[in-house]
Amino acid sequence: MMENKDALARVQLARHPERPYTMDLLAAIFSEFVEVHGDRRYADDAALICGFAKLDEREVAVIGQQKGRDTNQRRHRNFAMPKPEGYRKALRVMKLAEKFKRPIITFIDTPGAYPGIDAEERGQAEAIAYNLREMSNLNVPIIVVVLGEGGSGGALAIGIGDLVVMLENAVYSVISPEGCAAILWKDAAQSGRAAASLRLTAEDLIGFGLIDDVIKELPEWKMPAALEDLKTQNSFNATADALKSALSNGLTRLAEMNDRDRQSARYDKFRKMGEWI
Repeated sequence: MMENKDALARVQLARHPERPYTMDLLAAIFSEFVEVHGDRRYADDAALICGFAKLDEREVAVIGQQKGRDTNQRRHRNFAMPKPEGYRKALRVMKLAEKFKRPIITFIDTPGAYPGIDAEERGQAEAIAYNLREMSNLNVPIIVVVLGEGGSGGALAIGIGDLVVMLENAVYSVISPEGCAAILWKDAAQSGRAAASLRLTAEDLIGFGLIDDVIKELPEWKMPAALEDLKTQNSFNATADALKSALSNGLTRLAEMNDRDRQSARYDKFRKMGEWI
């Protein structure tokens, strides 16, 4: 098992404020992005960015959770904690992608779904559960990228895919280490112990077969605009290129499968999770 301090360090890296977010990778990897707003039922949710773009010459749907860079952006994006209308907007775009035979790429980066009473009143749990069911049955290729934090059902609501890849320093877990420590030991100082016990790193998860690939990060992979450093710029470009290559190769492999086989394999993949031999 990973040492407590190492697991918690990964969590801190996943939350680093200079870490690239969904919109940064939209600019670096895709072209001709056109955003789609609103769920056609209640409102638009800025915590989730949805739309259509090109990955080289391949037209795709892109959905991702977005954190903010400053206080105003963080408030606008609700700290990347989607509300029900965000998940319904995401599903609306997925259904459009299915209709027009566009592969779907999702980027996970959230501490979790928004837990406010207004979200609960509008059916937060139902929206997440509905997405899980519908994504399981979509007849187009789906690739999921865990970009930073992958928190609980708020992440999983856009996390059902044929391929699930993680950035090396991303984390993916049913609960935050702080939340786990508060429940089990009633002591936030135990968050390092909780992080190690949760087995939430990319290294852990690929060992369990819960994800399919890990994208290596160079040490300086931060936002170049924040540091204005050529080394950082080169590191960002190299990691973004590696992710782009993984997405392109993954979509090529998935396109070789017929819809029924791909859907069946996706279903079996997630049904096996949690099995212990």
